[in-house]
Amino acid sequence: MSETKGSSRSGGMNIDSGLVRELAELLAETGLTEIEVEDGDRKIKVARQAAAVQAYAPAPLAAAPAPQAAAAPAAAPEAPAAPAHADALKSPMVGTAYLSPEPGAAQFVSVGQQVKAGDTLLIIEAMKVMNPITADKAGTIKAILVENAQPVEFDQPLVVIA
Repeated sequence: MSETKGSSRSGGMNIDSGLVRELAELLAETGLTEIEVEDGDRKIKVARQAAAVQAYAPAPLAAAPAPQAAAAPAAAPEAPAAPAHADALKSPMVGTAYLSPEPGAAQFVSVGQQVKAGDTLLIIEAMKVMNPITADKAGTIKAILVENAQPVEFDQPLVVIA
């Protein structure tokens, strides 16, 4: 009763319930709505209802109404903001971003700090592996675009170095 390796709905397919549970936990930890793994002929897809996406989407949408409220003045500041994020170091993977090496420790970097190419800026945890994200060039940290323990998507801007 503690482990189900198959069911009548699976059509004789051997299902690894432990893997399904681990994928479901990963969805909950990262805020993702869907994850799929493939191993040879076997594919496992775990998904949550789209309602979770709505809880995740307001942050980008919240920025849009402010420029619409003052359309003429907001048009000028909006143009410089886009290139700043276009030059940002982007996430190479989906996971959870951590700004410090461990809870309670100082952040790897802060706004205004000088960094060299190869300096660790943050960590992205993906599938219980801590992946250091390093500076791709030397410069000054102009903006940190993620919060500590925030889920991040592939290609999401993380840090602006100028």
